[in-house]
Amino acid sequence: MGRLSGKVAIVTGSTSGIGIGIAKVYAKEGAQVIICGRREARGQEVVDEITAEGGKASYHFMDITQAESIEALMADTARDYGKIDILVNNAANVALKDGRVDELTLDMFDAIVQSDLRGTFYAIKCALPYMLENGGGSIVNIGSMASCGGDLGSTAYACAKAGVDILTQYTAQQYGKQGIRCNCIRPGLIVTPQNEAKVPQALKDIFLGSIMVDRYGCPEDIAHAAVYFGSDEAAYVTGQIINVDGGMNSHAPTVAQFREMGSRTW
Repeated sequence: MGRLSGKVAIVTGSTSGIGIGIAKVYAKEGAQVIICGRREARGQEVVDEITAEGGKASYHFMDITQAESIEALMADTARDYGKIDILVNNAANVALKDGRVDELTLDMFDAIVQSDLRGTFYAIKCALPYMLENGGGSIVNIGSMASCGGDLGSTAYACAKAGVDILTQYTAQQYGKQGIRCNCIRPGLIVTPQNEAKVPQALKDIFLGSIMVDRYGCPEDIAHAAVYFGSDEAAYVTGQIINVDGGMNSHAPTVAQFREMGSRTW
């Protein structure tokens, strides 16, 4: 414990799912955590849950699609706590309708890119001056395994998350000499209290067939990786994109089918 003691950390999209998991583990590791999202009541609940366990947290409204909202979040955090040490870019709108290339309208594509890529870019841009003034910081982007290869749908989402991958590396390159690190975590199938009832068993079975370990992921799995990237332990780690997916993207695509057949190969 205490790996993030004395650090001020903003976790965007921390009123649900993975964001809550990251925020709670950050608080347990000693960080002052800024909970932010559009749902004030839920955000305050998360703050209360953290403080009840002895952690330090506060809520700040943020809409990832609104530039002035992101600007206010960074400015108010720096004013109230004197610095920004860690920015976790978790906020994204995965509920927006998505599909194949021929099914997507420009408005649909633009809405997803605005939420999932543009918002991440602007949060980094707005946090940079405060991190530079403070002598450095750590940016942790939450990507997606959707950017690892082609699939049958979620085209715009995958494109946006692929953009987050390369934005991570460009940010790391451009500001590393000034003490700012930037890394990316690509979650696999993460079952959260908010989405568990919505994830069909058939989907869980498909994923479990290709996951190398014997369970699905949980928010804490992503949180532990985010703690490492945010801590001083990762002082020599930047520009990295890590899959936290139970090994799903680390093997030949036919492994699950051959396992079912009881065969090692054809």
